[in-house]
Amino acid sequence: MRLAVAATALFGADVLERLAARHEIAYLLTRPDRPRGRGRRLGAPPAKEAADRLGLEVRQPESVADFDPEEDVVVLAAYGALIPEPVLERALWLNVHPSLLPRWRGAAPIERALMAGDRETGATIIKLVAELDAGPIAAQEAFAVAEDDDYGTVAARAAEVGVELLERVLPEPRFTPQPEEGVTYAEKIGPDDRVLDWSRPPDELLNRIRALSPHIGARGELNDRPVTVWRARLEDGELVPVEVQPDGKRRMSYDEFLRGLR
Repeated sequence: MRLAVAATALFGADVLERLAARHEIAYLLTRPDRPRGRGRRLGAPPAKEAADRLGLEVRQPESVADFDPEEDVVVLAAYGALIPEPVLERALWLNVHPSLLPRWRGAAPIERALMAGDRETGATIIKLVAELDAGPIAAQEAFAVAEDDDYGTVAARAAEVGVELLERVLPEPRFTPQPEEGVTYAEKIGPDDRVLDWSRPPDELLNRIRALSPHIGARGELNDRPVTVWRARLEDGELVPVEVQPDGKRRMSYDEFLRGLR
């Protein structure tokens, strides 16, 4: 089947690559290049980088208000902006959403699920509507979240499950309204979400670290040094850093970091 794909962030890039292995992709619709990093140089979104590797056409309108999909089906995954209702009416828009909707509607469903300590999440295929992630469900599948899972492993599993669900849905989509009970919202990750407050319970800190690794990073001070904590574990009820990154330096084991303080 010939599909268009709308994606911007890492999860969307993964879905794009998995779909490209199964279907003809007409083009990628993604957000414009934006300043990134400390130097604020213009950088392509992850989905565009994936499309370039695959040799796909890329479209980056500043606004999708007048966008004409051309294809009958558009698969959206982590696009990062609402699609206006008139544009939704021009094609069948199917959203691969990495949560068990209606739980965790919004921008950061995987991160919020991990921060909340959810032991189960999944992927859901919905028909896009004007209201945020509120469209009827075509398919849904749950999977367990292991204690050592982080954003990277959960996102990869959700992308895999989501694309498999799409394969079942695409031949003849059928939809069921979302339940009205159990709605929660996954707000976008902001600077405050990255802060590790060492006075908080160890399991809460660990969940925050897992939720922000390997793509964002949780921030705190260790031995009076500002660091990003990429991995940690619980040991006898205490949080033990495993992999850290001091400001301006590379990632390293916590033991290596401690040796550098001597």
